[in-house]
Formats: sequence, structure tokens, C-alpha cells
Amino acid sequence: MDHENLVPLRAYYYSREEKLLVYDYMPMGSLSALLHGNKGAGRTPLNWEIRTRIALGAARGIEYLHFQGHSVSHGNIKSSNILLTKSYDARVSDFGLNHLVGPPSSPTRVAGYRAPEVTDPRKVSQKADVYSFGVLLLELLTGKAPTHALLNEEGVDLPRWVQSVVREEWTSEVFDLELLRYQNVEDEMVQLLQLGIDCTAQYPDNRPSISEVARRIEELRRSSLRDNQDQPDHVSETD
Repeated sequence: MDHENLVPLRAYYYSREEKLLVYDYMPMGSLSALLHGNKGAGRTPLNWEIRTRIALGAARGIEYLHFQGHSVSHGNIKSSNILLTKSYDARVSDFGLNHLVGPPSSPTRVAGYRAPEVTDPRKVSQKADVYSFGVLLLELLTGKAPTHALLNEEGVDLPRWVQSVVREEWTSEVFDLELLRYQNVEDEMVQLLQLGIDCTAQYPDNRPSISEVARRIEELRRSSLRDNQDQPDHVSETD
């Protein structure tokens, strides 16, 4: 697998006792650490442009995987598997490993991302990947970690929580406080939220393809760029 939005695999070691994969080192760590790691005074807020760039890069990496064949999926999409370069470009890691690894003997951290129809973590469809990616989008927008079922860790059932807030017409309350400073991209934020909701539809046939997802993210990034250019007094933050 060779794509600019996948972490390059450089080497592997395979023996009965030990199996190792060697990837390029990603200096900025994972999206999970960036979103949930440092909540103190020294935290660097993630702006809208960076969040949508990460979303688009991750979608393109997954799209490349899906193009390899109908039966090819990532199988374990979550924010800790989205790694970042120095310029915050997304690189998807851990792809294709679900077929090689046996079913876990204990509950895994992926529970909050798993599509409702998935019963065997080794058999994850492309539409189940889209569900996991939808949870990832909601995580990017809300700043909340998805629930880790049975592990008693902090977290929420993101799709259910977002839908309940939207139903009550308190949509602005779902967004991460760090994003509410960007008033001029409110429409695009709501559009990305709707895309996350579409991806996490209960039934697989009601979910878009990852190509459709990437196209919609690209469109709303272009739209927010236009909004910025239309506001001469607006000073955009540098990365």
C-alpha cells in the first residue's frame, strides 16, 4: 500500500514468537493525543483549518484502501490510528491488520467506533469503516472521546449524544469550545456535523461511500476558504 495519506511501512519481522512492523516516525503523534492529551494552559488549540485538513487526509487514505477491492477495509479506524506530520497532514496507520490478528480476548478501545452490525473485528466492511470515520468526524467537532465500552473510561456514545443535542435544536452546544471562536465557518461546521451523522447511520446502506465523504469535506473546505477571502478584515491563524 503506497499513498501520501498512509503511514509508510518500512520493514517487518515475522517469527512464531514475535511479529513486528516498522513504520516511519510521525513527529506530531496521534490525533487522539492532540485532541485529548494536554488540556492545561500550555495547550495549542486546534483550529478549523487544521481539523478539516486532518479529516480530508484521513478520508483520502481510507479511500485509497477501499479502491483496492470491495473486500478491502481498514477495520480499525480511530483517532489513535490517525498520525500526523509536522504540518498536521494526516497519515492513517494500522491498516489491514484486522485480518492478521485474532479476535481480542478482552474488550478493546475501538468499541466506541465500531459499527452496530460488526460482530467479528476481523470482518469489517467498507460501510463499517465509514461508520468509524463518522465517529472520528464527530470527535473532531466535539472534542469528546467516544465511549470505551466496558473499560469504565471517560467518554460518550458520540453518535447518540450528538443526535440527541441536535434533536433538541441546541446544535451549537455540540461543538468543541475551541471551534466556537471561528464564527465565520459556522455553516461549514454544521455541514461537517451532518456528514458525521450521515456516516453513523444505523443501517450500512444509508451511509455514504468514503469517496463521497472525501468529496463533501473537500467542498466545505473550499467554501470556508472563500468565506475567509470574502472578509478582508479577517486575520487567519497560521498553522
